[in-house]
Order: sequence, then C-alpha cells, then structure tokens
Amino acid sequence: MFDTIKVGSRSKSKSKSLVVGMFKGQSLDAATKGLDIDGSIVAATKRSECTGEAGSIVQVYPSKGYDRVFIVGLGDKADFEVSLLRNAGGALGRVLSAAEINSVEFALSGAMGKLSKKSQVQPFDAGAMLGEGLGLVSWSYESLRGSATTVSKKPTLTVTGNHKKFDDGLTRGLGMAEGSNIARTLSQTPPNIATPMWLANECKKLARKSGMKCTVFRGKKLVDEQFTGLINVGKASENQPCMVRLEYTPKSGKSKAPIVIVGKTISYDSGGLSIKISGGMVGMKRDKDGGCGAIGAMHIIANVLKPNRPVIALLMCAENAISDEAYRPDDVIEFRNGVTVEVTNTDAEGRLVMADGLCWACEKENPEFVVDIATLTGGVVVALGSPYAGIWSNDDSLIETFNAAADASGERVWRLPLHAEYKAMMKSPIADIVNSAPIREAHPIQAAAFLEHFVEEGVKWAHVDIAGTHATKSVRGPFNPGPTGFGARLLAEVVERS
Repeated sequence: MFDTIKVGSRSKSKSKSLVVGMFKGQSLDAATKGLDIDGSIVAATKRSECTGEAGSIVQVYPSKGYDRVFIVGLGDKADFEVSLLRNAGGALGRVLSAAEINSVEFALSGAMGKLSKKSQVQPFDAGAMLGEGLGLVSWSYESLRGSATTVSKKPTLTVTGNHKKFDDGLTRGLGMAEGSNIARTLSQTPPNIATPMWLANECKKLARKSGMKCTVFRGKKLVDEQFTGLINVGKASENQPCMVRLEYTPKSGKSKAPIVIVGKTISYDSGGLSIKISGGMVGMKRDKDGGCGAIGAMHIIANVLKPNRPVIALLMCAENAISDEAYRPDDVIEFRNGVTVEVTNTDAEGRLVMADGLCWACEKENPEFVVDIATLTGGVVVALGSPYAGIWSNDDSLIETFNAAADASGERVWRLPLHAEYKAMMKSPIADIVNSAPIREAHPIQAAAFLEHFVEEGVKWAHVDIAGTHATKSVRGPFNPGPTGFGARLLAEVVERS
C-alpha cells in the first residue's frame, strides 16, 4: 500500500484529490456542494453505484478544481457510529493505493453536520478513526522477499483535513495503527529469526527510541527468581527463554501504581512432547501474538498517549521445542508462589509461562491491576469464533473499562464465567493443580481458572484470550489476510481510561 502516511500542513499545499462523504439515501450537504465547481460530484451521486453504503467508494473526475474526488459511503445516517470510519478508511486506502494517489484532502465536516445533535461526531474522533483505517490497511511485510520477487517501491501518502482537530485526530489514529502494525510485523517474522532473544533485542530497540526502560531476565537470573514455567517450557530449545520487562514512566505527574501487562510470547510452539499432529504446527510462529500485542501497546503508550502513570509489560518469551531436555507429561513443577503443577500436556505451555509473569506482577510490581493477554486456547475459538476475544476478570469495574476500550478500538471482548466450579476442575491427584484437565469441556475457562491460582488475593486482574482474533484468513475491514495486531490498541485504550 503505502510506505508511510503523514499528516500534511493545510496552509502549505493544496491536494489535487479530495474525499467527501455521503449517507445512504441522502443528498450531498451544502458544504460539499460548495466544493463542486463543475457539478461533477452531484452528477456522480446519481450514478447507480453511488449508493452511500458504508465503505463504498465512488471516484469522480472533475473538469475543474480537483483532479479526482472520492465519495465515501457513510451508511445509514440513523445508525451511524464514528467507528464505521475505521473500515471506511481501510476501503479508501485500498482505492487510493490502486489509483496511485500520494496526497489527499478530507472534507467530511459537511456530511457530519447532517447528523443529529445526539449522534454528532467530533472532528478529532472522525480523524482518529480514518487515520487508524488508513494506517492499518497500509501494513505489509516484504522484508524477506528475495531475488525471485520484484517488490515495487511504496509511495508516501500525505493526508490533510479542513479542521485542525480533524488533523490532530488523523495523527492519533496513525499512531495507534503504528502500534498495531509493529505487533503485526513481529507476528509475521518467522521463528528462525524471531527467537526469544531476538524479540528481547527488538524490545530494547523500541525502548531506546521511545524513552522506555528495558530489562531482560535470562539464564541464572531466571533460576534465581524461580521462573520455573519459562525454564521448563524453554529448556528443550537451543534458543534460551527469557522474560523482557518493558517500563514506561511518565516524565511528570502524580505517582500512581503501575498497570501491568503480561504477554504470552511463545516464539514457536511445536507442542513439545505432546506434539502437534498433522498440519497443527503451521502458523505456530503466531503463538507469540499476545506478547506482540503488548509490545505494540507499549509503543502507543510511550509515543501517542503518554499517560501520567507508569505502565509495565512483562513478556514471557520461550520456544516450546522437543529434545531429550524437554519437560514431560507427569512432571511436577513448583512456582515461586508455592503452587505445584502436575504437567498433563506439554502443549498447554502458555499458561505455565504466564503463571510466572502473574506471580512476578503481583509480588514485585505493586500493580493497580494486571492484564494478561495470550493466544491460549483453541476452545475460545470454538466458543466465540473470530469476532470476539474471550475475557475473564475478578473485577466488574475492570470489565467495564475493557468494554469501553473495546468499543473505541474495535477490538471486541466478551466476558466468560469464572466460578469456583471451574477452578475445582483443575485439581491434581498428586500436586495442587494440573496444567490441562483430562476433560475437554469449558476448555478456555479451564485455562483462566488455572491462571487465577497465580493472582494474589486482592489484585484486580483480567485475562484476555486472543486465539480467535489475532489473525485473519480473509479481508476484514482494514485488515488484509495475516496478523491483526489484536490487543495493541485495546490495551492502549484500557490504559487511557484507567
């Protein structure tokens, strides 16, 4: 699509391309008609394909004024929500790219003015949603193309609006998308490159650019701090496990307890000795996507939001491989909080490394609340499919914050139960708990019940299972097939609302 997208100065240059909006079944507003020097825009609205359907794009070639005008469909006026502009931005980005447009001006305020006062859209919010859509649709991963592929050079797109707050919104939206795109690039990177220490080094680079602090725990430090989950899951691989601690600290403002994000960052998951069968290993480079989303969120937090509170990400990095050093079903391991776990399935490794992160977060970070994010279970895909991630929490107010953040980011979550009956399912005959119960019912809830054993009493906590949402196989809104970076914008919005 585009190499970069930047917000231009409205006073320095005038674009030759214009974007206007049109609601379904509605005529153009007076402000837009005022831009129609030769009547070509109004004439285009009478074409059969110019329906105003949400996300539809109709191109116009005026004889005067602008070289090209794009009429973006805004859908039914009565049902309009500003979040629809994210998908519209994605659709527009595809058309702009195909048309080789490198500069475009937005004039949507007239159309937005037709909304009722109850549903009125602020220019900043409109710009933010369009910026996100344009930024998200522009992501690509071409760095590993070799001599057998001709990669075309991608242009820069300059976007401007007719309102300063709209331009400010564009800047925010593009910044939010950049965080998601960082997560997508990390996700797409193959496991022979994206080893645990490679991911740690990428975090160091991000920290240097963003003014964050990055600390890597590995080797003897993991032993000293009793990171038994990471040690056991990662010990079969020549690529050593590590925990990466990324910390954003505000430059000023009242000191607050940190928000702590724990990300499952399994660089590759073979299933271990409980090996994945058939084609089950294909795509397991994405078992790091919880951690990738957390890294993307930290980029947004440090560069876009800059909240007046500390935020810490703990990235639990390991490769679940197979060798004579591998941990086994029937092993029993003890975590730093004293809980003992009987291993029944080495392919339920994610919860073991996450247990380490939750123990550390509760014991060492004095958190306001803890969020863990992981591609944890296939069961959540069976339950919710791809529209929603599953969420569990011990705090209703935290769920409310997540719901508001989900509405803003478009990264939707659905709360699932976490009652004592589920926790009882995880009991072991020889240790405290098993890492995977022998029965398959309520499998995603089993994982949440397991993790709850490592959350200290009184600590607010939420668990987000993104196994169904972290990638898409088809075009979906501003996303092309591949990773979605799910969690980066959601977690950033949670932080902003906390």
